[in-house]
Amino acid sequence: MLTSLKNKDKKLLLKNLKEQFNFNSKLPYSFFINSNKKIFILNPNINIDFSKIRVNSLGLYFTNIQNELRLSIEGSQLIGPHSNKNILELSEIKLKSWIQGKDITTKENFNGFVLIKHGQDFYGSGKFKDGKILNYIPKERRIKD
Repeated sequence: MLTSLKNKDKKLLLKNLKEQFNFNSKLPYSFFINSNKKIFILNPNINIDFSKIRVNSLGLYFTNIQNELRLSIEGSQLIGPHSNKNILELSEIKLKSWIQGKDITTKENFNGFVLIKHGQDFYGSGKFKDGKILNYIPKERRIKD
């Protein structure tokens, strides 16, 4: 069931984005969270009375906060241009591997989740562990050969 994110939780989310990615902008959206700890964003001008309906998802899937802050592809595209920390720039060859769902090895050292970038575009986030970035692109969104 979807519920509106409380102001203190929204502030904590923005604080975590600042710490992890040095995100330095505003997100002018309404935030909602479901029972799986997935956060969705929606135009703030839309008012919905959740007491009359049961909703599991609404708007744009932004991030999952189950254990750590794991941004969706669209979430990375929203915050990426306003961030300058924990960003891995991929070559075209490595990008192809990434969007096929493969993990990426790197000699760079990161902390936690990393934004994946090629040129001016962002392609999601992955977790840095033991010299590689673990891929979290859902199977249905991966590109096949």
